[in-house]
Amino acid sequence: MQRPTTESALGDFVVTHPLDPEDGVITTAARAMALPMKGKLRGIEAREPFDAMMERTVPRDDVSFESGTVGGIPGLWIHPAHSRSDEAILHLHAGWFSLGSAKAFRHLVGHIAARARASAFIPDYRLAPEHPFPAAVDDVLACYRGLEERGIRRIAVTGDSAGGNLALVLAARIASDAIFAKAALVGVAVLSPVTDLTLSGETYVTRADAEPYFTLPQVAELVGAYLGEGDPKLPLASPLHAQLSGLPPVRIHVGDDEVLLDDSRRYVERAVAAGTDARLDVWMGMPHGFAGSIGALKASTQALDAIGKFLAEKLLAGAGPHTAR
Repeated sequence: MQRPTTESALGDFVVTHPLDPEDGVITTAARAMALPMKGKLRGIEAREPFDAMMERTVPRDDVSFESGTVGGIPGLWIHPAHSRSDEAILHLHAGWFSLGSAKAFRHLVGHIAARARASAFIPDYRLAPEHPFPAAVDDVLACYRGLEERGIRRIAVTGDSAGGNLALVLAARIASDAIFAKAALVGVAVLSPVTDLTLSGETYVTRADAEPYFTLPQVAELVGAYLGEGDPKLPLASPLHAQLSGLPPVRIHVGDDEVLLDDSRRYVERAVAAGTDARLDVWMGMPHGFAGSIGALKASTQALDAIGKFLAEKLLAGAGPHTAR
């Protein structure tokens, strides 16, 4: 396999990973299977099939699960075999703000937690349309506060798709100094984040055919159900429009075949311009959600390994003695 090459047109903060031929065969077959359902996953009736799809992620046998409530928000803890008691990962799940659950994402987060050697909490934040913006934004902040109250002193935030949006919004709120934080937000790692709810990214057009799951009308309907009367340009809705200086290190992974590619590229460009330590990894030939195909796609393993290493390094920095459990 070729080594990753830096995409000079976008600067040294973007790394492009070539498509492995074996991965290409798998993604081509998966794209053909997904085509009949493209653009059709919408509304609360899609919650059950969406969760069933996410449950297919291969589980690990070295993590345990524990139901819990943090900051008044119910969810699920994922505990790896070894971790430190004063650090945690807060993972915000995908689902276009209307779908998804902590239980459905437990296996994906299990892979992240085990690699980072840190316990992770997945909150069941409130979903639209029953609970429109800013209910989910409020819930994730309450969850962060809840981790602080438990004595957690170093927190990393992760998320995918809509959860990536919420992770980046949370990071900007904490970095703005408007929110006093007892715990250090040491890093943010997200997969294919939705950063711009105006839906103006050019890859909604240029990747429309390559994208195996979403269409612009479908996404507009889902985002509309979330926003209600909210302005998509508000920083609490679209992290692309937030103040991006003072953020902790940010790492983003996205597939080149995603309509959300431009959301990631524009966010990282703005973050770097604001002085943030940000990096974008673009995986050629990869569709949305490719990281969940652990055990099948080499790109999935490599992306999760990179995220795990990044989180472990940031969480470990500044860790004192006698915190292992």
